[in-house]
Amino acid sequence: MSWDATSESVCDIARGLSVFGDRWTLLIMREISMGVRRFEDIQAQTGMSSNLLSMRLKRLEEDEVIERRQYSSHSNRFEYYATQKGKELDGVLLAIRAWALRWGGLPADAEPAVALVYRKTGETIDALWQVPRGKKPFSFADTESKISKAFAKEREARVAAFRASRGKSVDKPEQKSSAAAKSAATLAKKTAANAASKTPRRMADAPAKPGLKTAKPASKKVELTIARPPARKKASPIKKASKAA
Repeated sequence: MSWDATSESVCDIARGLSVFGDRWTLLIMREISMGVRRFEDIQAQTGMSSNLLSMRLKRLEEDEVIERRQYSSHSNRFEYYATQKGKELDGVLLAIRAWALRWGGLPADAEPAVALVYRKTGETIDALWQVPRGKKPFSFADTESKISKAFAKEREARVAAFRASRGKSVDKPEQKSSAAAKSAATLAKKTAANAASKTPRRMADAPAKPGLKTAKPASKKVELTIARPPARKKASPIKKASKAA
């Protein structure tokens, strides 16, 4: 039977289970009843993934079991509160608690995780305590509660583990990126050094050795040649004498 089909059944138990019929929903309501209202704090105590917790909170809000209230005007962050409809699930949680005190597997003399006292009469709410008859449904607001040392220690350990897991998921990518950047820089330096060693140096770029004079290149001179007329030949003396006779 699907979730929607369960909610359409005429069976009262089925219709109730369609709203809070899994452990995650009831664990969320347990945390809200204990005053834990922020997303990450609920996630730390329930061990739910972000996606699953978002889905459950959205469904509970649609069913008007809880409502969210923005607690910071500078960021889109919310706290979750039980509506009157949600507060009346306290009786369901109390019944589960009473059953677990009898059949949960803990020693009979074990201290309850949360000790409850009914304010109106001062009675201890144990595994056999019954909700008094009255017009008002039972609510944990009518009780005084005290968390045991063992449960407090367990909750502190969950918070520490949650924070450690969040820290690892944030730090690992940064460490990988920094290592990759270093290796890339090293590779670039090696490539540049190899390229420089293979490139031939020009004579002008080569450093001059001390005491050695470098020859200056000879400057080319352009010489102009001027053409002269051919010289006249002198007449021989014999020819001059024949002309005189």
